[in-house]
Amino acid sequence: MPDTADTPPFAPAGTAPVSTYPLMLETAGWTDYALLDMGDGEKLERYGRFTIVRPEPQAMGRRRLKPAVWDRADAAFSGDTEEEGPGRWKFSGNVPEIWQMAYGPVKFHGRFMSFRHVGVFPEQAAHWDWVNTKIRQEHEHQPDRPLKVLNLFGYTGLASLLPAVEGAHVTHIDASKKAITYARENQELSGLEDLPIRWICEDASKFVAREVRRGNTYDGIILDPPKYGRGPKGEIWDLYSSLPGMLADLQKLLSKDAVFMILTAYAIRSSFVSIHELMAETLQNQGGRLESGELLIREDGGHRALSTSLFSRWSSR
Repeated sequence: MPDTADTPPFAPAGTAPVSTYPLMLETAGWTDYALLDMGDGEKLERYGRFTIVRPEPQAMGRRRLKPAVWDRADAAFSGDTEEEGPGRWKFSGNVPEIWQMAYGPVKFHGRFMSFRHVGVFPEQAAHWDWVNTKIRQEHEHQPDRPLKVLNLFGYTGLASLLPAVEGAHVTHIDASKKAITYARENQELSGLEDLPIRWICEDASKFVAREVRRGNTYDGIILDPPKYGRGPKGEIWDLYSSLPGMLADLQKLLSKDAVFMILTAYAIRSSFVSIHELMAETLQNQGGRLESGELLIREDGGHRALSTSLFSRWSSR
C-alpha cells in the first residue's frame, strides 16, 4: 500500500522507493498567468496582457463570469477538442503574433501556435519550483558539483532555462526545429546566453538509446512527452507503447548520485496510478521517494481547480 503520510521517509539506495499518492500539485498563477474562469468545455485564461479562450474537456461545470467577459477575450481557439486536434485562432482587434512574459528570472515569448498552444504550460510551474529546490539542496551538500540535467520533449525551454539559472548543466531535446528555435530565442530574450545548455533537435528515443550506449549519465531527468508525436525523420512516438521502453533506458542514464526524475503525462484516459506503478517498476532499486498524482491550476480567486495532467516524480532525498 502507498505511504500517504505528509512526510514519508526516504528509502535507501538498493531498495524500492517509498511511494506516496495521490499528491495534488497546484499552481495558483503568477504575474503573467491566471485561470480566470472555466465551464461548458472551455477555459478563459490570461497570458500577460491578453485573455484567451481555449477548449478544455475537463471544464465540465458552469462558468462564473458573465458572457460579456468571455466575449471580450483577445483570442479564441475553436476546433477539435483533442489536445493535438486541428482548429484555428480567432482574434479580437490587433493582437500581435508574439508577446513577452516572464517566470522568475526567465523571460519568454507567448505565441499563438498551432493546436491551441501558446508557448508555455503554466501547470508545470509546480515542477519548475520543485526541480530548482532540489538543485539548491544538492548544491548545499556538494557546492562544487554542477548537476547534469536531461530535459526530453523540452518544448520552448522554460524547464531547461530555470535549472540552468541555478547552475545545472542542461541538455535539452526536442524533435521540433521550431521549438528549439523558440527555446533559444527565450534564452536570448532572458539575457542568459552564457548558461550551459545544449539545444539538440532529435528524436528523444533515439537520443536516449545512444546515450545509454555511450555510457553517459545524468543527475536529473525531466520527461514531458506528448500522447502522440513524430521525430525529425518521421519516428513515431505513442505514449502507451513507447513510454515503458524509454523509462527502462532512462533508468540506465541515472547517475549513482542521481537527484530527481519527473514524468508528466497528458493522456487523461490513463491514471496516475498507472504511471506510478510503471515508474515504481523502473526505479525498483533506486531508493528515495516516488510521488504521483495530478497537476492542477487553481482558478483566480481561489475557487475551483482544473486538472491538467498526471505526473510521477522521484527524488533521492
